[in-house]
Amino acid sequence: FPEMLSNPKLVLVQGTLNVVMKQNVTLSCLSEPGSPPVRYTLFKHNQQVSALNRSDLTPALFTLTISSASDVGEYKCKAEYNNSSGGKYSNSLNFTLIEPISKPVLSSPTSQAKKGQNVTLSCFSENGSLPITYLFFKGTQNISPQKTMQKREAAVIFLFIDSLSDFGTYKCKANNSFPNNTKYSNGFNFTLAEDRSHSQPLIISLGLILLLLIIGFALAIPFFVIPLYKASE
Repeated sequence: FPEMLSNPKLVLVQGTLNVVMKQNVTLSCLSEPGSPPVRYTLFKHNQQVSALNRSDLTPALFTLTISSASDVGEYKCKAEYNNSSGGKYSNSLNFTLIEPISKPVLSSPTSQAKKGQNVTLSCFSENGSLPITYLFFKGTQNISPQKTMQKREAAVIFLFIDSLSDFGTYKCKANNSFPNNTKYSNGFNFTLAEDRSHSQPLIISLGLILLLLIIGFALAIPFFVIPLYKASE
């Protein structure tokens, strides 16, 4: 009598569970102990993908090509003797499709700043598999630790404008687990806001002078304008 089959083990022997388009992966399915011949069937979401017969104790190898989003998901294999009912199922392996990121956008709520002001910069890549890692630069020098975002949201940093040298060109870069897919953002420059502190006292002084002139004219009416009007009658 054939030895009773155990639940087979499904193992990834080539590739990764995080896959990209056109990638090949190989799965191994083997039931130990078991008496050959054994039929191994690979399933994806309970739909048969392929089947192999093994006349010895070597594993069944299934090679897949990820050619569309429908090729990712949960896989299992089944081991059974020919002409027998039932069978044993393996553990599951779940493939996830990795998508390349899009060019990130660097922005700020304000484009003007002055010395002594706090400003923010945000970097956001709209498309691409999470997590996404962002890094900020001024010129060629990075200005913050890298920020890894687990959600679809922008990475934000806070800057203090301390001198005119802080008005250079800023950029950020983004990458994820997709191979060779680092993308750089547009450049962003803060412009120096006009300092109104010197002009304000002048405006206030001119306003006070005008007010005094109006008051003086109003006070002069009873003494000059009214007597002249009566003299002309």
